[in-house]
Amino acid sequence: MTPSKPEHKHFKIYKPFGILSQFVSNAKHEQKKKFLGDLHDFPEGTMAIGRLDKNSEGLLLLTTDGQLSYDICSSKIDKEYYVQVDGMITQEAIIKLQEGVEIGFKGIKYITKPCEVTFLETPPNLPERIQKIRDDRHGPTSWISVIINEGKYRQVRKMTSAVGFPTLRLVRIRVGDFTLDDMQPGDVIPTEVSL
Repeated sequence: MTPSKPEHKHFKIYKPFGILSQFVSNAKHEQKKKFLGDLHDFPEGTMAIGRLDKNSEGLLLLTTDGQLSYDICSSKIDKEYYVQVDGMITQEAIIKLQEGVEIGFKGIKYITKPCEVTFLETPPNLPERIQKIRDDRHGPTSWISVIINEGKYRQVRKMTSAVGFPTLRLVRIRVGDFTLDDMQPGDVIPTEVSL
């Protein structure tokens, strides 16, 4: 008789601003930070599939299945972000983002792959962020949708900075077929995950 495979658990969460996409850290400077385990009592062995940096929000998938996590991270699955940038972004900047821009990682230059970037005429209907973005007196802001299927460290933030429009707020709304829908920051929903 073959041993039965363990029943893996999967979750989709709305990672709030200010929380690290991990469960523990050995770094001294991160001991007082908030981690994913502060949101929910996850089963032992739960891991994030990919990550969002501390200041980014939105959809994050979690699983107890290491192989599934590897498969999703290594396959070219679309990830969509709503991005609020400093200033009124120009069509020229959008075209540059679509075609690929040069960003750096640990001193190494990298050209991003072509991607989908769309100007959002109306700001997306997102929950208020716990920390105010900034005062309107500091000038206009605008929103774009960015769809990429790669995931370098802080990639979207580096991309918008490279074209002169730094990111003020970044919310991931989709990973493959999984969407944020009407979730609120901190929400945790058990789900089925398959490639």
